[in-house]
Amino acid sequence: MSLLELTKAYLRIDGSEDDDVLALLVGAAEGYLANAGVKKPKPGEDSNLYNLAVCLRVHRERARDEKEVERVERSLTGIILQLKTGI
Repeated sequence: MSLLELTKAYLRIDGSEDDDVLALLVGAAEGYLANAGVKKPKPGEDSNLYNLAVCLRVHRERARDEKEVERVERSLTGIILQLKTGI
């Protein structure tokens, strides 16, 4: 499953009308993680936390209210710390 498809499943989005925007957000999320010092997993490496971080970052950009943004941001921060330290 591609990262775009995984993100759509995470966000419960059916259809393809938003695929261009979602692909842009997924790319931006990967750039955000790279700027935060998180390396993209190599093929064969466990990528579950990385993929979840991408999904959360896209979710954060689509969040509708401040409470949701804060909740997602806390989760994302914790996952970034785990990815950076390898815990």
